[in-house]
Amino acid sequence: MSNGPAGHGARSTVRPNCETSRRTPMRTFLYTADGVSIDSVYNPGAVVYDGSPSPARGLVFVVAHGFTGDVDRPHVRRVASVLARHGAVVTFSFRGHGASGGRSTVGDREVLDLAAAVEWARGLGHAHVVTVGFSMGGSVVLRHAALFSGVDAVVSVSAPARWYYRGTAPMRRLHWLVTRPEGRMVGRYGFRTRIHHREWNPVPLSPVEAVPRIAPTPLLIVHGDRDGYFPLDHPRMLAAAAGEHAELWLEPGMGHAEHAVDEALLSRIGDWAAARAG
Repeated sequence: MSNGPAGHGARSTVRPNCETSRRTPMRTFLYTADGVSIDSVYNPGAVVYDGSPSPARGLVFVVAHGFTGDVDRPHVRRVASVLARHGAVVTFSFRGHGASGGRSTVGDREVLDLAAAVEWARGLGHAHVVTVGFSMGGSVVLRHAALFSGVDAVVSVSAPARWYYRGTAPMRRLHWLVTRPEGRMVGRYGFRTRIHHREWNPVPLSPVEAVPRIAPTPLLIVHGDRDGYFPLDHPRMLAAAAGEHAELWLEPGMGHAEHAVDEALLSRIGDWAAARAG
């Protein structure tokens, strides 16, 4: 399934006027380097009373959701609404999710989806791009930053450190969903997620292998101490592999990914990104 990064070359069905696009929310389909259509939304962020962009006008967050999420899910919109107080926000549905084309490769070819969204964000005129990923999206932002250029900071929330982890009941259920024909049917009709039937070949670069390649780009690793999917050895392994260029936040009482991230933590992430990406 994996052939490595196919390079850039994203295309959009919308060619917005730069000045207008900085103030008007819009929705379009992007096209990845391997030809998959990606449903994407741009929110220009907060504006002050005189119509000028906020002080963080050069900053844009590109949000990578978790497995079975999509751009219209309430938890994804909530994340976007809080981050929009700190800068503009691009959200999108990974391949196989929501209205996007293709089928999910569960974190492999999804780096091309993120690359298309990052390129779009740059094309809208933003000087600083921060990727923020959750769970599967957290692994994608790490691999994207290792394989591509073009981001100024990376935030990975609730990400795995290694592939094929089955040490918790939720991950065993997820593997059933991905690997079994009946599981993929549940994914399609129960979660609006179309999952590719082919196994990875070759196996993509793992998150823990990716993080040393991200330096010197600032990296923030966020994980809850009550994460039911990935225990604390995952974020600790990522932080150890990243070395001194990464920060690790272990959040007391936090569960897994977007559903578990409260407004206060999202605001802290926004503040961190604004300070590091400039």
